[in-house]
Amino acid sequence: MPLFIVAIGIAVLLMLIMRLKLNTFVALMLVSFGVAVALGVPLEEVVKAIEKGLGGTLGHIALIFGIGAMLGRLLADAGGAHRIALTLIERFGEKRVEWAVIVASFIVGVALFFEVGLVLLVPLVYTMAKEMRISLLRLGVPMVAALLATHCFLPPHPGPTVIAGEYGADIGKVLLYGIIIAIPTVIVCGPVFNRLAMRLIPDAYAKFELPEGASASTDFKLEETPGFGISVLTAMLPVILMAASTIVTIAHGAPGDSQFFTIIDVVGDASVAMVLSLIFAFFTMGVNRNIRVEKIMGSCASAANHIGMMLLIIGGGGAFKQVLIVGGVGDYIAQLFQGSHASPVLFAWVVAAILRISLGSATVAAISTAGLVIPVLAQTPADLALVTLATGAGSAICSHVNDAGFWMYKEFFGLSMKETFATWTLMSTFVSVMGLLVILLIEALTII
Repeated sequence: MPLFIVAIGIAVLLMLIMRLKLNTFVALMLVSFGVAVALGVPLEEVVKAIEKGLGGTLGHIALIFGIGAMLGRLLADAGGAHRIALTLIERFGEKRVEWAVIVASFIVGVALFFEVGLVLLVPLVYTMAKEMRISLLRLGVPMVAALLATHCFLPPHPGPTVIAGEYGADIGKVLLYGIIIAIPTVIVCGPVFNRLAMRLIPDAYAKFELPEGASASTDFKLEETPGFGISVLTAMLPVILMAASTIVTIAHGAPGDSQFFTIIDVVGDASVAMVLSLIFAFFTMGVNRNIRVEKIMGSCASAANHIGMMLLIIGGGGAFKQVLIVGGVGDYIAQLFQGSHASPVLFAWVVAAILRISLGSATVAAISTAGLVIPVLAQTPADLALVTLATGAGSAICSHVNDAGFWMYKEFFGLSMKETFATWTLMSTFVSVMGLLVILLIEALTII
């Protein structure tokens, strides 16, 4: 019965969002309340559970998420991301242009959220495709593969950041494992997948014209943008700080009484790393380029304004997750698996995949998965960083019509529904499955 109630709740959520066009946050709140009541949660506890889920989720992610958005906006508004992309393309050359797009998208994707990275890089892909007379998809598929992989596997993106907090995983370890997983995943799901897609829809790969209304121009003159090195350093600084701290901790253990290692540990904290990186970006992308402080702050305010609703939706996903926990759904599933030897890693991937296909949003699916997986973790030991990444991998699978990314990709590249399913939907499934395979390989090696 608990699983039946959850299934009904998800169906209602889909109907509210897709058919009645309700705001996703409002729909999540309504469904969370309804599911809580149906699961037998006392009425006086329902609101408390929703508030706890929403507040607990946002309390962990709001700082990282907000500062990450500001950092990405500064990098974009200053032209740093533009410089990274074009420099890599020039250095890789026309024959290896797919690899240039992958590296550029991966670097930009670390600092920018998926939607922002897509909007930023698409005009560059238009320009390259037009100048080289090659198919948009040849460049577009590797681009979105890199953006999707960074979105699902690498902090400070909301999915892995929130899930790591929910599971109690070390976010630095999640970052290191995430990079190890993302690199082969992007290679397979970018250039290699392109070869398969060319056979499935050869006509789409034979198109050289831009979509109607598309412009290949950009707002930046390359000589007016920040240098390549400083742009890459600004984009990657949060990753560098968190990764360095994790490596030091692994090599030397807990900070102990050493002031130096304590400082390293604090600097590597995700929130501190993001704050330091933002301050660094104020100078590299702003003050050093003679940009007025008012304009720099305007970019930060604009970034914060754009993520307001996204934060509410993420909080709504956290509320739904808390309702599942308070309603005993997680405990019920844990009982079903009691005595079994099911891998928490595989279980997390399956649950996240089902919710992703049902809900559309990778972030909401990942956060909701935590409520079902946490009780299983209590009875089956597992590497929490790998469980976090398995949840992220599952949340990438089979993006289709209930996902905004599906429609963004379709419209940006001027594709039919068939072409979008054969590239974007299939590619997202490859990202999910490939990510899981690498995670299972890491788990097997660490056990040995």
